[in-house]
Amino acid sequence: MAGPELRIDELSKAWGSMRALDSLSIAMPAGGFTVLLGGSGCGKTTCLRVIAGLDQPTEGRILIGGRDVTALPPAARGVAMVFQSYALFPHLNVAENILFGLKARGVSRAERDRRLSHAAQLLGIRALLARKPSQISGGQQQRVALGRAIVAEAPVCLMDEPLSNLDAQLRAEMRREIVALQRRLGLTMVYVTHDQTEAMSMADQVVVLRSGKLEQAAPPVEIYERPATHYVAGFIGSPPMNLLPLEARGGGMIIAGTDGPVVAPRTDAPAIAGIRPEALSPAAMGPSLSLSVEHSEFLGADTVLTGRIAATPHKVQARLPGRHPAAPGETLRLGFLPEAVHLFHGDTGTRLEPAAVRVPALV
Repeated sequence: MAGPELRIDELSKAWGSMRALDSLSIAMPAGGFTVLLGGSGCGKTTCLRVIAGLDQPTEGRILIGGRDVTALPPAARGVAMVFQSYALFPHLNVAENILFGLKARGVSRAERDRRLSHAAQLLGIRALLARKPSQISGGQQQRVALGRAIVAEAPVCLMDEPLSNLDAQLRAEMRREIVALQRRLGLTMVYVTHDQTEAMSMADQVVVLRSGKLEQAAPPVEIYERPATHYVAGFIGSPPMNLLPLEARGGGMIIAGTDGPVVAPRTDAPAIAGIRPEALSPAAMGPSLSLSVEHSEFLGADTVLTGRIAATPHKVQARLPGRHPAAPGETLRLGFLPEAVHLFHGDTGTRLEPAAVRVPALV
């Protein structure tokens, strides 16, 4: 059975004049995996703590399965939480750490044993139950923290950057395990991270936050292909999208400070063009730009070139497949398809929706 829908409605949290959350409204689907993503200080952890009941909102409501839980204590909300710090008791063994919360709530011995057996089987930690936290690895400690959440049998699970203490390879393994576990148990999961790889690879819905406000909430594919604001465009992607100011020229818009090409239809609003690094190619048909290379990074499967558009201060990154050696100072002509250009309002940052551009490049 899927976990309940979780909704936050006009949620705000302030400490004096500082607003960590600002009229935030998000619908998190029943049994779905929602990731809260953003830079440090954007309000991700505060949002999670307010949902859990560890902090009280200044304004707004929290609804779990249609039930208003805003005023309820954490124990009455039906949520489990996994913290960034695993918070394992060093003097207790793995089994005792997992069952600590159930013992504190007076759950019977038989029921505790049943839940422990179920969690240990799901997580593959039966052989570790008698060990102390100091005797197991970081990934195993993460599984113990997950076990503590599983035995609570709460339909909503909140996770606050649970993989940040692990190395890169272990993080990749744990990402797959957490997603598989969420699917198997049907939990409504809310997961906080600043790592876009985690967000894009794990989530059903990515919620991008900035300064306590919602920038965009959408599936990962939509976040990548149709970013709602230039902040989202510049935050998602590795490397992130190139954002270039435009100016009017004839019937179209060109990159400011250049002689062309025309990259968008003319608009009366100030505009910014977004072009993903992987959309640039020496072989692409259509408009092109001249890149003066400053730095080259060979990453194995591809090469990232960093440079500037000739005679302008505009920095651009291009991600080219395979090995593409380019010395600093070398100039490359990189093309892109017209449909690869995203347009954003220069003042508000919101997405503009131009008609398809079919204007030939200016010479």
